[in-house]
Amino acid sequence: MRTNSRRNFLRAALVGASAIAAPVPLAGVARAEAAGGTTGTASGEAPGGPGASAAFAPADKTGFGTSRTKQSPVWFTLQGGRMSETYYPDLSTPASRQTQLVITDGKTFAERLSDGECRTELCGQGGAPAYRLTSRGTGWCAVTRYVTDPERASVLVDVEVRSETGAPLQVFVLHDPSLSGEGNDDSAFPQDGALVAKDEHAASALVAQDGFAESTVGYLGVNDGWSELSENQGRLKHHYATAGPGNVVQVGRLRMDGCARTRQTVVLGFGEKPAEAVRTARRSLRRGFEAASRAYGRGWADYLAGLPNSPGSLRSPSDQALYTASVVALAASEDKHNPGAFIASPSMPWAFGTDRHIAPETGSYHLVWARDLYHIGTGLLAAGDRDAANRAMDHLLRSQMSDGHWSQNHKVDGTPFWTNIQLDETSTPMLLAWMLDRHDAKTLRHLRRGADFILKFKSEEGYKAPFSPQERWEEQSGYSPSTIASAIAALVCLADLMRRGGQGAESVKYLEAADKWRDALDGWTVTTNGPHSSEPYYLRLTKDGKPNSGTAYELGNNNEGKADQRTVVDAGFLELVRLGIKPADDPVIRNSLAVVDRELAVDTPSGRHWHRYSGDGYGEQPNGDPWIVDRPEVKTTYGRVWPIFSGERGEYELLCGDRQSAARRLRDIAATAGETLLLPEQVWDDRPPVPREPSGKGTASATPLAWTHAQYIRLAWSVERGSPVEYPTVVAERYLRR
Repeated sequence: MRTNSRRNFLRAALVGASAIAAPVPLAGVARAEAAGGTTGTASGEAPGGPGASAAFAPADKTGFGTSRTKQSPVWFTLQGGRMSETYYPDLSTPASRQTQLVITDGKTFAERLSDGECRTELCGQGGAPAYRLTSRGTGWCAVTRYVTDPERASVLVDVEVRSETGAPLQVFVLHDPSLSGEGNDDSAFPQDGALVAKDEHAASALVAQDGFAESTVGYLGVNDGWSELSENQGRLKHHYATAGPGNVVQVGRLRMDGCARTRQTVVLGFGEKPAEAVRTARRSLRRGFEAASRAYGRGWADYLAGLPNSPGSLRSPSDQALYTASVVALAASEDKHNPGAFIASPSMPWAFGTDRHIAPETGSYHLVWARDLYHIGTGLLAAGDRDAANRAMDHLLRSQMSDGHWSQNHKVDGTPFWTNIQLDETSTPMLLAWMLDRHDAKTLRHLRRGADFILKFKSEEGYKAPFSPQERWEEQSGYSPSTIASAIAALVCLADLMRRGGQGAESVKYLEAADKWRDALDGWTVTTNGPHSSEPYYLRLTKDGKPNSGTAYELGNNNEGKADQRTVVDAGFLELVRLGIKPADDPVIRNSLAVVDRELAVDTPSGRHWHRYSGDGYGEQPNGDPWIVDRPEVKTTYGRVWPIFSGERGEYELLCGDRQSAARRLRDIAATAGETLLLPEQVWDDRPPVPREPSGKGTASATPLAWTHAQYIRLAWSVERGSPVEYPTVVAERYLRR
């Protein structure tokens, strides 16, 4: 695993795009096609299928982009010096694993962009998610720029390579398709001068401005293009025309030498069938990179112009740029065929992208969670995009299960993926609806079905709600302060919406349940004899509603043995304050904060951040290798610290009247941003592989994480206003002001 790409900063780079010679005229494409598109003609079928099992790139993305148009249902990501996963035709469906350059002198070396030093920069005007990647290797420097075509499903890459020695180079494009989210069943072949891949549901076409001088296709780890180039001093040993079905990899040599010819445009187009993919790619190629880039930028500029400026709490240009990047990251996370379906992250962290035992079907973070959707919706609402928040709400109504609950997560089309029940995820739609004042009959009908599910819920162990089969960290059943807070606030908000919608007389049962749970929650979740304090404090959860018992449970995530529930804490109890159920100066809340700060806080160069809970193992191994479970050779993994908790603490501090401390939390979140202003799920703490890795900067966890970006936006507006923007006042009026 490469761990140094984000730290390497190139001291020298190519001249800016404005100073680069104009691309070769499009007539060159026709000449190349007329000549067959290659000089070393590919023929025959590659042997050795199906190839190594398909896996995806690491999750620490440095770029994530798409146009603002529905006509272009394609997204790209960047990671480790290359274009990593693309998504087509929706955001739950990866379509490729990587597309990158291989540069060689044809004699002594062959190097991929991902092998050398690299720097990724935002280059879109006015906040558009367009990127420039600058890479350096043995006697060469390369600049690649990336946008999508707003008019169709294609990604355009502007490629410039220059020899720094004067010796001619050969430049190959390496493409690893993974259509329909499955890279083990693709077939590849040439068609009309394009390198085409297809499976049963989709197709891709890779084309170059002046065609390909030579090409081949093979099976990953057997005879793929990179294997041949790296093993034969930069030369292709074979020129196979077809391969598959299997894990195929395509490679084509561009007609450029880094000396006389330094610039080309490459397009990756998609369609349901090969002919459509080729047609799409060709049309984008005719349009050209610069025209597509201008339209791409205009679309994002128009969207941002319709929103308020960044809040006054963000005074520096860098903070304002991060705010804009956060709004863009959230907006880009919405599927185009399924309005309101915002995914958690365009990534598959660690074993979720590589281990078929853990993830037999691609999924993980490029799915919709009702909990994350609440955060995204309230973040966009705070930013002024009320329409997007309403689309999120509409998507929740469409994706509700028949029995009234919301699934743990689902694909963007609403198909359930992981199917465990988390009562906070059935509660958050009611909270979002209250923020949006949605009290129409249809919305109330759906929300009441969800509330009735909660009231009637009984676990397999025989526990009734608010006991939940999983809490917000998706690993344990029990009585969780954060889950109970969501349920109480949701029922009160629903009752208020029913009153506004003329159904107030039918809301009594929801308020009675909320009041009952509010009175009982400390008895379920506060220990008075735990080891962390002589005073009462909240636990992460109790398995049995008996916080003074020594009930033990397995934490999971490579933690061996069981933990006494009184030893395991998290900061989920802050939801009781944020949602208006407990006052900020409640003595148990304050003592619990002291416990959490002793047990979970880590001071980093990026400020103070917190672990999820005691003993969390959801993160990298001590040597920096990826998280994985159920492997006897992996004994220990460490959950690192999460920037979202700085946002949650900042909201609490605002409710204490401490705006200055909340503003410091805002700066702490900002300090975790990467070079392209994407915010991570986790940052390195104070344990190995620190100091080899930079404490306070992103791990290989999901990046960008929409929740983190939403938290940053909300806290920025909350600091400006002096109180949390998503605070349900109706709940506080019931429990704090009577």
